[in-house]
Amino acid sequence: MKIACGWLYILNQYGYPPSFEDTLKGISKAAEWGFEAFEMEGIGEDNLKMLYERRRELRDHIDSLGLTLVNFCPMLPDMVSLEESKRTHALGLFELGCDLGLYLNSELIMIDSYEVPLSYVGDSPGEDPIHYGGRFRVRVVQDFSWERVWENLVSVVSLCAELTARRGIRLAMELRVGETVSNTDAFLRLYEAVDNPKFGAVFDTAHLNAQKEILPLGVEKLKQRIFLIHASDNDGRMNEHLALRDGNIDWVALFRTLRKHHYDGYVALDIGDCPNLEGAYLRSKQFLETLEI
Repeated sequence: MKIACGWLYILNQYGYPPSFEDTLKGISKAAEWGFEAFEMEGIGEDNLKMLYERRRELRDHIDSLGLTLVNFCPMLPDMVSLEESKRTHALGLFELGCDLGLYLNSELIMIDSYEVPLSYVGDSPGEDPIHYGGRFRVRVVQDFSWERVWENLVSVVSLCAELTARRGIRLAMELRVGETVSNTDAFLRLYEAVDNPKFGAVFDTAHLNAQKEILPLGVEKLKQRIFLIHASDNDGRMNEHLALRDGNIDWVALFRTLRKHHYDGYVALDIGDCPNLEGAYLRSKQFLETLEI
């Protein structure tokens, strides 16, 4: 099993987004813990541009540690904005993120579908995406159109899949609670509309378990469309990202189903917002390394 350190550790430990110095510290921590691979994000325009400007230092640091970057995610919610000017600007930044991922030898570029543009009463899911268990209330305004939201998403993801394919990189979407594509069935609908074999899914066990998905069945639905696993646990009542075995996920059943479909990609530990974060990562890493399936 190929295990990677998720970027959620760095975000919880050093801030959202972390400084360049803390970014290097976080990457070093992954190597110190014995990981051979890790994930990374460029969060918003300023953070993404900073990482791009210092890309040589970044790559030298990664190479010096002997690490592999399995996934780079340019976090740009305006990519799916219904306002053309915002969307166009964000997609230009997405291309910059693709170029950075390529420069850093990333195996994947990841995107989210982001929150549905409803009218939120109070906080919205996108305001604090690395802490979990929030309660949200919405109002559907008179001019809201689900069809417009969906058609816009299909158009944007189709373009992103073309942009990454031109660079020889695959594109993967994470399925997240509270977003436009939050579950396996929604992803399958999007996959059929995008119709690009270089587009796949990030199968996030915590988000899917919190939505009462039967995880082995989810694997059966997606099969080879799964490009990456995000692994963390919860009890199914809310989308906590706990250490493996601190929830109720049946990991043996999940990995047996992945093996049935010859999954050979990475399992990225995506644990955050819980006590003793370092211990949670180390315990989970050891569990996966010794798991008998």
